[in-house]
Amino acid sequence: MKKHYQNKWVKALLAVFFVFVIGATVFIFSRVPNEVAEKTKEVPRSNENLKLSLEALAQKDILDSLTNLKLAYDVAILEKTSLAQQLEIERENVENLMEIIKASKNPSIEQIHIYRKQLSKMNASLVSKGIEVKNLKSQNKSLLTEIESQNVVMYKQKVENDTLISKQKKLESTLKDASRLSLNSFKVIALREKKSGKELETNKAKSTKRLKVSFSINGNTVAKTGKRIFYIQVLDQKNTVLGENKLIEFGNDKALVYSFIVAVDFQGKPANVYGVLNSDENPFTKGTYFVNFFDKQEIMGSASITLE
Repeated sequence: MKKHYQNKWVKALLAVFFVFVIGATVFIFSRVPNEVAEKTKEVPRSNENLKLSLEALAQKDILDSLTNLKLAYDVAILEKTSLAQQLEIERENVENLMEIIKASKNPSIEQIHIYRKQLSKMNASLVSKGIEVKNLKSQNKSLLTEIESQNVVMYKQKVENDTLISKQKKLESTLKDASRLSLNSFKVIALREKKSGKELETNKAKSTKRLKVSFSINGNTVAKTGKRIFYIQVLDQKNTVLGENKLIEFGNDKALVYSFIVAVDFQGKPANVYGVLNSDENPFTKGTYFVNFFDKQEIMGSASITLE
């Protein structure tokens, strides 16, 4: 009886244990598919996050490269070469691409590829422009050296020309001074006329028929030969010009009012020259008369006479 009771108890305990094992097994196998499914979902999500992270890094890397590229263009533009305008256009292109990339959120792989391709072209363009700038700088340096050399040559030539011009002016001045005629012995006398026609010197105003002026020319072998004209100016007490009272203008804004002229054929040798001023219808009156002798507009000497 006791043994039968023990067998029933063992059977009951085994049945409970069997149910527990079955339930546990069902529970475990029922969770595995769910966990596998959840893990399957988690793996693509991680790959997608990794993908987004790589694309973001690529976008940042491209922007950094473009920033450095822009700075390189800034430096190249400061060189102020003939390519400055082209460089500014290239820099604007870089800035525009930067704005486009910044505005692009979560760019795709295709977009990243396009951006990289554009960056590569811009880098190549910068290298090309850099070579041109370097060549231009070299050419400018050579040109500046050549210009400086030419300036030195021109300066030396100018100094030589100035020296020659100065010497020429001095020579011309020396020749001019040497060729000038030297006048002296300036004299004026009053003449009266006898019935016989003979002229005698007088100091009486009422007897004076004419004033005779005279001067001497020194010899000069350098001076121009030929006909030379001298202008005589006679002034009375009222400073009135007597005689022809004619005006002659010279080419240097100078003019002269003269009484009469005297001419001489100068051949380089000393010569005595004279001329007369007749009373005509205007008799000479008492007082002092002044006579000036001119070679063109230049006064060469003067004389005076007082009539009683």
